[in-house]
Amino acid sequence: MSKFRIQPHSRLQEWVAEEKGYFTDEGLDYEFVHGRLLGPGETSPVPVGGLPGGPVEVKSGAFESMEAGRACDVSAACHWAVSHASAQGHGLMWGHAYSITPSGLYTAPESGIRTAADLKGVEVGVGYHSGSHFSTLQALEKFLSPDDIRLRFVGGPNDRLSLLLEREIPVANVFGAQLYTMEQQGFRKVVDTTFMIGFLFSAHANIDDVAAYFKALQRAQRDIDRDPALYKHYFLNELPERFHDLVDIQGFGPGERLVFEPYTKEMFDDTHRWMASWKLFPDTGEHSYETAVVA
Repeated sequence: MSKFRIQPHSRLQEWVAEEKGYFTDEGLDYEFVHGRLLGPGETSPVPVGGLPGGPVEVKSGAFESMEAGRACDVSAACHWAVSHASAQGHGLMWGHAYSITPSGLYTAPESGIRTAADLKGVEVGVGYHSGSHFSTLQALEKFLSPDDIRLRFVGGPNDRLSLLLEREIPVANVFGAQLYTMEQQGFRKVVDTTFMIGFLFSAHANIDDVAAYFKALQRAQRDIDRDPALYKHYFLNELPERFHDLVDIQGFGPGERLVFEPYTKEMFDDTHRWMASWKLFPDTGEHSYETAVVA
């Protein structure tokens, strides 16, 4: 019988659950899957930092990795991508929990960009069909018209971190360890883009294993809530080594927080209506909560 494959998601909870033995306590025979979540036949995007002529666009992101089939039994991404992927039959969404991740649009300290209004016509670096993409639209639509919002799809969180540090892009959306790195380097948050994370698991995964995984994460969340400083060193697992000298881990916040409440049909339906309003994906007709979400 194969091991239950887990992919950590720029947060502390999986690392704490492993340290404490919670996955094993809950009966999981598991392994961690590290690196980009590539499916069969999918290749890594071209690196975007330090290229002649500036960053190139990368039209592949969280949804595309789920569409291709992620190399794990359970993983996470923004709830927009997860709900769409599950509705398209690329796995099932767990309906008994979600999480909230602090996120924001950051710019260099010397930048003249101060407010959301200053972002009119300014390129914002985001990841394609990923949390940074959707949360930027959700945040900026309250201040700017769609025609005034300009996005540039420049890869994953560490790609955007590099581009900001190298001043190759004026603004980018970052979260997790990358957000705290930006703050410690003096970068300024222009707009908050805090967003919701959903969980996707393979249709072939054992549902009892999935439930055990979440029981372990709930125990880990309680530990983090009591004393997050004990576990912040795990953020270094989410940052390439070249960034380690830039940060003081104990100055980081606790990051993403798991919420053990239902991802409801109302939330699912509202999410799909909002995505349709932005024409983020081709119209595929009805989206069934009952078949896409294990509630």
